[in-house]
Amino acid sequence: MTDYKKDFPLLAGSDIAYLDNAATAQRPEAVLKAVEDFYTKKNANPLRGLYELGIEATEAYEAARERVREFINAGKTSEVVFTRNSTESLNLIAYSYGLTSLKAGDEILISIDNHHSNILPWQMVSRQTGAKLVYLECQPDGSYRDEDMEALVTEKTKIAAMPQISNVLGRRNPVEKLTKLVHEKGGVIVIDAAQSAPHIPVDVQALDADFLVFSGHKLMAPMGIGVLYGKETLLDAMPPFLTGGEMIDSVSRESAVFAELPHKFEAGTVNGGGAVGLQAAIDYLMNVGFDEVRKREELLTTRAMTAMQQIPGVHIQGSDKPEEHNGIISFTVDGVHPHDIASILDAANVNVRAGHHCAQPLLKHLGVFATARASFAFYNTEEDIDRFVQNLKEIRRKMGYGE
Repeated sequence: MTDYKKDFPLLAGSDIAYLDNAATAQRPEAVLKAVEDFYTKKNANPLRGLYELGIEATEAYEAARERVREFINAGKTSEVVFTRNSTESLNLIAYSYGLTSLKAGDEILISIDNHHSNILPWQMVSRQTGAKLVYLECQPDGSYRDEDMEALVTEKTKIAAMPQISNVLGRRNPVEKLTKLVHEKGGVIVIDAAQSAPHIPVDVQALDADFLVFSGHKLMAPMGIGVLYGKETLLDAMPPFLTGGEMIDSVSRESAVFAELPHKFEAGTVNGGGAVGLQAAIDYLMNVGFDEVRKREELLTTRAMTAMQQIPGVHIQGSDKPEEHNGIISFTVDGVHPHDIASILDAANVNVRAGHHCAQPLLKHLGVFATARASFAFYNTEEDIDRFVQNLKEIRRKMGYGE
């Protein structure tokens, strides 16, 4: 296997088995250098200064937008809005579209495996508009049945929200099927691609997505840069989420004329370094290639799951098929709290997540309070997996169960 760890300063030569990639990915040297280059050679306020340095900063920022457009196959750069992260993107949709488009009697369909970021904004919209929240529940393995979607999508369904890949179960969801049903009834679809964009090709035109969001930090880019894709007709009709500098065309004492898309949604000084870092991260990922990413992550997931299924007291959530986990394995250990699992593994320099993973409705639906979660990236190695498994075998014994 190619040694990709050498490209990541935090991992190169270290003893860390970093298995929390679903929370945030590590950054390759190429991304760190791109950000450094922006701040050492192009540090000016994008979109404002008409001097050479300001123009260079603007060009770098807009080049990053164009790279994102290509990455998700958006039709226009005006449909690509930079935000801080998926959470801000989803809140922007909820405030600027949801609050202005919904009314009492309308319905918002939410799949149960959504991250809190794609639930809480819709709860707010529901409270303020009187629209009803309707939950689409998955099967124990994380799959969704066609008949359930067909029964719940009606003429009242004005918005549907679903992650393309679950951050708990790793399951790839039938967003294409849900989108078709919602569009047939005249509604719009909001797709959370935070977990999918780093691992599989995302094509907003093929998906026919109305809105799609993802975070740069899960895709090896800096923290604090995110993306909102929206169809131009929808974005054009929406009021700004934040107001202030740069998102205006003109301002009088009593009113303002807002800037054209996408800038009317990017108030204040933008994250130029983050955008440039996101472009570098996309370039790096595309150089590796999604075929390679998929192959390596399936190999690592299969290696881990095969071993975990032989350990007494360990229970994997979701499907028993490694290829349906997309590099994410949430699990419990009999009699051991997930926080203790994570602490014991941390003592062996194995980093996993523990808790409800910002998906409490899903865990309650599955009948568990919390889980530990190991999540893999293409730069992880078989040695990382073996160290994780070997230490996992010892957890019940270390907690005094004698096994």
